[in-house]
Amino acid sequence: MRRLLFGVLLAAAPAIALADDAPAWQPAQAALKTRWADQVDPATVHSEYPRPQLVRERWVNLNGLWDHAVRPSAEARPEAFDGPILVPFPIESALSGVKKAVKPDETLWYRRTFDLQEPAAGTRFLLHFGAVDWAATVTVNGKEVGSHKGGFDPFTFDVTDALDFSKEAQEVVVAVTDPTDTGSQPRGKQVLKPEGIWYTAVTGIWQTVWLEPVPATRIDALKIVTDVDAKEVRVTPTVVGEPGAAVRVLVFDGDDVIAEATGPAGEPIKIAIAEPKLWGPDSPFLYDVKATVGGDGGDAVGSYFGMRKIAIAKDEAGVLRLMLNDRPLFQYGPLDQGWWPDGLYTAPTDEALKYDLDVTKQLNFNMIRKHVKVEPARWYRYCDEMGFLVWQDMPSADNKTDESKEQFGVEWKAVIDALHNHPSIVMWVPFNEGWGQHDTERVVAWTKEYDPTRLVNNASGWTDKGVGDVNDMHNYPGPGMPALEENRAAVLGEFGGLGLPTEGHVLLEKGNWGYVSFKNPEELGARYLGLVDRLKVLAGLGLGAAVYTQTTDVEIEVNGFMTYDREVMKFPVEAVASAHAGLYDATQPLKANVLIPTAQTAPQEWKYTTDTPAEGWQGPDFDDSGWATGPGGFGTKETPNTVIGTEWTTPDIHIRKEIELAEAPTGQLWLWIHHDDEAEVFLNGESVAKLGKWVTNYEFVPLPASAAQALKAGRNVVAVSCHQDKGGQSIDVGLIEVKQAQP
Repeated sequence: MRRLLFGVLLAAAPAIALADDAPAWQPAQAALKTRWADQVDPATVHSEYPRPQLVRERWVNLNGLWDHAVRPSAEARPEAFDGPILVPFPIESALSGVKKAVKPDETLWYRRTFDLQEPAAGTRFLLHFGAVDWAATVTVNGKEVGSHKGGFDPFTFDVTDALDFSKEAQEVVVAVTDPTDTGSQPRGKQVLKPEGIWYTAVTGIWQTVWLEPVPATRIDALKIVTDVDAKEVRVTPTVVGEPGAAVRVLVFDGDDVIAEATGPAGEPIKIAIAEPKLWGPDSPFLYDVKATVGGDGGDAVGSYFGMRKIAIAKDEAGVLRLMLNDRPLFQYGPLDQGWWPDGLYTAPTDEALKYDLDVTKQLNFNMIRKHVKVEPARWYRYCDEMGFLVWQDMPSADNKTDESKEQFGVEWKAVIDALHNHPSIVMWVPFNEGWGQHDTERVVAWTKEYDPTRLVNNASGWTDKGVGDVNDMHNYPGPGMPALEENRAAVLGEFGGLGLPTEGHVLLEKGNWGYVSFKNPEELGARYLGLVDRLKVLAGLGLGAAVYTQTTDVEIEVNGFMTYDREVMKFPVEAVASAHAGLYDATQPLKANVLIPTAQTAPQEWKYTTDTPAEGWQGPDFDDSGWATGPGGFGTKETPNTVIGTEWTTPDIHIRKEIELAEAPTGQLWLWIHHDDEAEVFLNGESVAKLGKWVTNYEFVPLPASAAQALKAGRNVVAVSCHQDKGGQSIDVGLIEVKQAQP
């Protein structure tokens, strides 16, 4: 069955008819390019089969050189074109050969011709576009065959009736407009004036264009739903030409047929899988599928599925966890934006597309957050094969009008439909950091009802509305975690962002940035491994997943594991992979014993004073009976990401708290602290931490081994001082002991 999926017969792509004096293609000048740029050949560009979830053996690749023109949108189709453009690279990219910006009031025109022999009677021809950003109108031989709005989902037109086999060549013309950030449509991070976290605009065709001959009665789609508990797969075929026709479905384990069933199109065909091989990061087993309609000689398509179950449920300690196949699994991966210095949205080659995933696997991540972009279907196929868990973002939109909110819903549904069958996708993320966020409760409810097989993250970072399956916070550099809840798992949707510019491998030599900057790989690697140590403790406390920013540098961001050109790995791969293994190790889990909770979970009573205290105020024998008593945290409620129980507005505050311990700590002690500005922490009078400046979120701080030695069985005193210079102010302190859980 693998032969059907990957041994596809590639029809020779017909040559484009260009003017005799048209210049030969070459990439436009680029400040940075990848090693794969030199492998790009217009005759073979992205010639791999583009639709792995619905495979037929006959198809024609229409990638390659097309004519292009950019004209004011008020003008009609141009009589003369400006020269060649290499499809499927967006016009703003160097690999398009053009590298030209298109204004919101301009139309990008494409034209190409191809030869096509008259087929057998009853044959239909489908013209497929992997993705075109943003609004496209397509004509064939001068006849309009359809239009489409949406820059991230595939679309198809039946062009049979527009073909003219009396002609020597067929002509396709595509007209594209794209308002980018002057409009309100989904656009991800594209802007007309790139800066910071906002990147170069992408306009036009950026995924494969292809032609497919099909019979009049054909399978148009397969919706595949696996049910691990019922040990079955349900395949719902859509048939064009004879909507209720009988469809036969075969399931393969390698070359062996292990199950089959026949049923009417439009209804779920249930197929029992007697001893299912479950899909997951350690064993990403895929079953192959062959579906046929019309008996021998009828339409046949290939597909595949993975048997897996994703859910949230409580672990043995009563903490909600992300569950894969009914087992808790900490999910950890990079924020992956999928940008390329030479191709922008489009990877130079299929090898390049897979390369980022190969590196992600080498680093021993088990998850990827695909950030405000949708990739070509082949990328998800590779994730399916490699066992990655994917959180899929909806590309962000401004959604400023009712019309744009409606369009957002249309495109969100189209994205879910296009990606539904990929087992790697385990979570949908409709909104990121409040960008275009609207009607959150309705969008989440609709998404969960439309696809009940996956989790839904209502909003990654900033504007949580209390719905969905997870509470997702962002914390740079972090890591941190939101408060545990009864009905939603706690996840960290973004953290890290440690930056290191690498000379000769940056888009700009000056003006690069990361959330925290380092001068050399040694400092960078050491800091990152320290962040992973903190993650392990947070996982012990109940954190279910984390996302590190990011896979590669992007434009002027230099916070990737790799440089933007993918030439330099900035982190120690073996040490990182080993550290990540500790996050997934179920045989040696960490146990976190909360000695003092923060106000995030259980506000504590503290003794406090805003006057200058007497000498020795930090010690256990100090008389604090004259101090006031109040619940933490202390500060002003306007200070971001704080939980304030007692107002504090003076420059200084000193707080004390007694705790009783049944036994002296034997593990590692950590502070869980929010401080604005400088703070110092004492245990039984001994200074164990001096914290400078301020933080934007609760931070996890390891204490030295001497800290545990300062505590004893019985009565202990924790004392803290905090000084505020300007702006917000706060102090809230928790204390946690972490050690290996006993088997």
